[in-house]
Amino acid sequence: MKDADPASKDGKPVIIGLTGSIGMGKSTTASMFEAAGVPIFDADAEVRAMQGPGGELIPAIEKAFPGSTGPDGVDREALGQLVFADKEKLAALEGIVHPAVGQKRAQFLTDNSDAPLILFDIPLLFEGGGHAGVDVVVVVSAPAEIQRERVLARPGMTAEKFEHILGLQTPDAEKRSRADYVIDTGTTLAETQAQVARLIAKLRGE
Repeated sequence: MKDADPASKDGKPVIIGLTGSIGMGKSTTASMFEAAGVPIFDADAEVRAMQGPGGELIPAIEKAFPGSTGPDGVDREALGQLVFADKEKLAALEGIVHPAVGQKRAQFLTDNSDAPLILFDIPLLFEGGGHAGVDVVVVVSAPAEIQRERVLARPGMTAEKFEHILGLQTPDAEKRSRADYVIDTGTTLAETQAQVARLIAKLRGE
């Protein structure tokens, strides 16, 4: 782990990249940063908006994957079936989505340029190369058995889907080894919140 420069000397925000494998509690942890006043860029939320009713990515996705969209935007189940086991189609979808998310992120940086800290909530931070664009990498992690229990409790999730998703993600152990800070979410919410508070104070130089 490195010690990032607290609240940047050149007046720019310290950019935190928050990531973690499926079921590790990343969204819950991100909400704790947000509650503490750290502006959050949620990549998943941006994608959902751009793929929702009237979303700006609908035309490009429909052209590339006919029948995968409708009045409510992207039919996530239909699109998932098309790209689930096809790496080329998945890469084509990412080629549509990732540049658009990048533009949204750049605008977010401009809008929050006076904040001491900002956080990018990016599930595939390492897989998409986003770690190169942040100052500090924070990984949320929990024991494998807790992760599995959380994920399999989700509606529509199966052991096969879970294993497939894990296969697409950088392994948790590797993420932890590449992180500047690791937040343990296998404990109580109060303890996780305490870890977040300590990290925010450190990065703010308090």
